[in-house]
Amino acid sequence: MSDPLSCPEFLQDPYPFYDELRAAAPVQQVTAGSGGRPGYLVTGYAEAKTAFTHPGLSKDTARFFAGRSSGRSLHPAVARTMLATDPPEHTRLRRLVTKAFTAGAVTRLRPYVQHTVDGLLDALPKNGEADLVAGLAIPLPVTVICQLLGVPEADRDQVRTWSNDLFAAGQPQRIDAASHAVAGYMADLIEAKRRVRDDSLLHDLITARDEGEQLTEDELVSLAVLLLVAGHETTTNFIGNAVLALLQHSALLDRVRSDPEKIGTLLDELLRYDSPVGIATFRYSTQAITLGGAEIPAGVPVLISPGAANRDPARYPAPNRPDADRDARGHLAFGYGIHRCLGAPLALAETETALRTLLTRHPGLRLAVAPEELRWRCTRLMRGLESLPVLTQ
Repeated sequence: MSDPLSCPEFLQDPYPFYDELRAAAPVQQVTAGSGGRPGYLVTGYAEAKTAFTHPGLSKDTARFFAGRSSGRSLHPAVARTMLATDPPEHTRLRRLVTKAFTAGAVTRLRPYVQHTVDGLLDALPKNGEADLVAGLAIPLPVTVICQLLGVPEADRDQVRTWSNDLFAAGQPQRIDAASHAVAGYMADLIEAKRRVRDDSLLHDLITARDEGEQLTEDELVSLAVLLLVAGHETTTNFIGNAVLALLQHSALLDRVRSDPEKIGTLLDELLRYDSPVGIATFRYSTQAITLGGAEIPAGVPVLISPGAANRDPARYPAPNRPDADRDARGHLAFGYGIHRCLGAPLALAETETALRTLLTRHPGLRLAVAPEELRWRCTRLMRGLESLPVLTQ
């Protein structure tokens, strides 16, 4: 089948495409990517949940691409992150950073998150037009993860630009260039922190490398890059998508306007309704498997779509509208299994704080443009707005 993920209409609104594909078969062959490589796309909820933990599917992309010429020049720190490993390597690497994202660690970060949100909202007009992506959704998670890692304030805008470039669909040269830039930057920052000790997460990882020898130098740089990029990309999209969903659906907006403290009860449904990750990162079959009625041979890519799975009517009735009373626990927006998003607790805390404070300060908030005028990021992996013009009141 031709690549359904390449047309502009898909990037603007993938859900009709997902619905059509799922109705035909929850797992089916597609042609995706700049190389036109055949693979399989998983759009059904049950099939996606199975695929996330299937022993016949691997994330070890280095093994998959061994001996293959891709024509790409991704920096190894980006090409082979913790996300592109299987146990026991994945288990060892994840254990080193898990403590930074526990519920307790996130609770201790909440005052800093609130302080950051307050500062960003102070800069918005009290009664005028603002872009909530540029003014809130981007700078909040970037500021928080950079603070955790110890990235200097002066470098944070550049870091965000490189990160955005890494997800530029159909622009391999731009992606490759960004991978080398961000990896080189993090390698230099690691060397700087070896000379000047601080209390950042990055310094903790340096200590694990230099004293405990739990990391190689390449793994240290790769882990730093992953935390930097993954630590804000999902949350940026989550905040923008959630605000848009609230502004487009009066029942949800009335619920939180009447009691902004209850925004936390809607986060799972907002994640389900418009997942910040459209298609999860690369997997491939290590053996012939059967999934959702599809016979998948060994050695082919398998793409799991949380965005599609979260709107599977077999799991969530009337999935194409958000429901303030729906129990959306079990959604796959953060993945499932051992690769479930490590930073999910932090993403939830940041988004809850941002939405609650925004709606408390601006109870009359509304869109400044028609919904069809909004533009979405040109990436298949992420589902996020380029901008979100609103009128603050």
